[in-house]
Amino acid sequence: MIGGFGMWELLIVLLIVLVIFGANKLPEIGSGMGRAIRNFKKATGEPEEIDVTPENEKKKEEGEKKE
Repeated sequence: MIGGFGMWELLIVLLIVLVIFGANKLPEIGSGMGRAIRNFKKATGEPEEIDVTPENEKKKEEGEKKE
């Protein structure tokens, strides 16, 4: 059982997808879903904030902290 779906439910869903899209489109759909999942994982693993402070201001702030 995968995520609340049994074997028969998965087979029925696969059959419906096969009928709707055809056998030629299945590899394209699979690769598209794989890219989407990979991009989602990458996006959730990145830091939430991006520092856009120019380099010269960063150096100035670091110098002030040391003094």
